Amino acid sequence: MLYADDALLVLDKPAGLLSVPGRGADKQDCLSARAQRQYPDALIVHRLDMATSGVMLLARGGVAQRSLNQTFAERCVSKRYIAIVDGQLAAPSEDWGVISLPIRVDWPNRPLRIVDHDKGNSSVTRWRLLSCNRTEDTSRLELEPVTGRSHQLRVHLQALGHAILGDALYGSPRTRAMASRLMLHASSIELRHPLTGETMRFASSASF
Repeated sequence: MLYADDALLVLDKPAGLLSVPGRGADKQDCLSARAQRQYPDALIVHRLDMATSGVMLLARGGVAQRSLNQTFAERCVSKRYIAIVDGQLAAPSEDWGVISLPIRVDWPNRPLRIVDHDKGNSSVTRWRLLSCNRTEDTSRLELEPVTGRSHQLRVHLQALGHAILGDALYGSPRTRAMASRLMLHASSIELRHPLTGETMRFASSASF
């Protein structure tokens, strides 16, 4: 738990834990269920992939949930991620580069997503280079999803030819073997408090 008040919970989700329950008795342990054991009014407003670690919010009660849902829908939430990707990227000409590639569900291979310029939904990611490891041929990036498509960061980086290390869904056998987990961490989130309107920022350091 990073923060708790009468309207908002902020938690640091570990990699490998579901955000919400899945299908089957073996998929009931999840962040929301753990939070609800201590805070029965905790409600989901967004999710992180099971393989992704980092900052995640829950609302306390319906009023706060509706307010947060509207805040997310209006794209008034700023999220940042840290990722380690395959290969060495050149720094963008500006401080931040932009990936704008439309994404849709790959229906025959659900839950995978693919880039589709004809039928995909508009998807935009900002990124900047933090460092390169020439020995391991990897790059450390900071990412900011402008839109919030499922698997957006993973699909966009794969499409650039720089898959996130340890990505079991979108990486090659080689990049999967380069890390024991998905090297993607939700490092910070900034938003208006659902009741007071105060701007708040919460952060969590990546373990990699």
